[in-house]
Amino acid sequence: MISGKNRVFLFLQGPHGPYFQRLGRMLRAAGADVWRVGFNAGDEFFWNDRARYIPFLDAAELWPDRFRRIVAERGVTDLVLYGDIRPIHAHAVEAAKKLGLTIHVFEEGYLRPYWVTYERDGSNGNSALMQLSIADMQEALARADLDVPEPPAYWGDMRQHLFYGAVYHGLLLMMNGRYRNFRPHRELTVLQEFRLYLKRLLLMPWLWADRVQATWRVKYGGFPYHLTLLQLAHDSSFIAHSRFGSMTAFLETVIEGFAAGAPPHHHMVFKAHPLEDGRVPIRREIRRLARQYGVADRVHYVRGGKLAQLLDHARSAVTVNSTAAQQVLWRGLPLKVFGEAVYAKPEFVSSQPLQDFFSHPERPDNRAYRDYRHFLLETSQIAGSFYSARGRRQLLRQVVDMMLAAEDPYDALRHGTAAPRQQLRVIK
Repeated sequence: MISGKNRVFLFLQGPHGPYFQRLGRMLRAAGADVWRVGFNAGDEFFWNDRARYIPFLDAAELWPDRFRRIVAERGVTDLVLYGDIRPIHAHAVEAAKKLGLTIHVFEEGYLRPYWVTYERDGSNGNSALMQLSIADMQEALARADLDVPEPPAYWGDMRQHLFYGAVYHGLLLMMNGRYRNFRPHRELTVLQEFRLYLKRLLLMPWLWADRVQATWRVKYGGFPYHLTLLQLAHDSSFIAHSRFGSMTAFLETVIEGFAAGAPPHHHMVFKAHPLEDGRVPIRREIRRLARQYGVADRVHYVRGGKLAQLLDHARSAVTVNSTAAQQVLWRGLPLKVFGEAVYAKPEFVSSQPLQDFFSHPERPDNRAYRDYRHFLLETSQIAGSFYSARGRRQLLRQVVDMMLAAEDPYDALRHGTAAPRQQLRVIK
């Protein structure tokens, strides 16, 4: 019988919004003891069990020792966090591994937006997927029987994501007095973050119109084009799992390779991340570099929007390690990756020099990628969402049992102990 008896879960920082609060409530219902460490007013606001809330008010350099004391005093057996790169999480994960804790890591879905990622010990470049070959996955799938759903092309909870982000940063801006030692894990101040979220919310109609116009020019331009999938410059995967020190360095690499290798009638389309907030002047840098390399009339920039519309007619795609590349591979398009990524397997990611890739890109092994995708849907990808109410309900129906299981999702499938997965339902 699956039970939380004799388990003590310690939560650190989670996605913006009430997801961690709901998850903790269900773990308590399963018989576990649950605690939450909060580092700012936003963390505190989204955790309503004050009796099980531990505020961390000290300077950041005192956190590693405080974490060890909390684990010892509370008898912690399990650590729960969202992303494993930010400093407070990285220190905790390192200590938790030495202490023998079970580490539960949540992330945005590798097959987003209708799935989220749940793994043990690490995610993205620290994921166990990095050590698994396609042959390993195919062997595990011999026990599975799941139809692979069509890839979604709609981010079902963008408004909720932006709303909770604005609330979170507003709380840090106006009510963070008792957490005066808190320092964000990103370079911008809390006020700057809040202004960016608020600005994006207010400008959504204008951004939509600009995106529609740019997409229309690409779709009806009648030219072959390659697609570059951009990430947020402060994205943990971009920072920790790539060789680029800045977004500008990546942009220059791509434009230089395109100018040198692509046929002269081909174009390049840069698609921004859906949550791009303008903290880095990406459009200005793209225009400058395109002029510098003599391809200004062949380079386009699209603000977010539906990736499927652009992929339908693309010749190939380039990225650092964006999870959106999964949709590229699903369509059988050639893909060039510059960073560490869970999908960067030699069977379906190009090893060509960039100039050669733009000249004559090699196609991926579609059968191998379908097996890879199938493996993810049987293991770490859970139908649901952190931000929408319906998505949270769907996610919680499955994930608590996975957290209480003895094996991580990948081992459970290989050993034949994985629970049946839910059928995917569209979340809006």
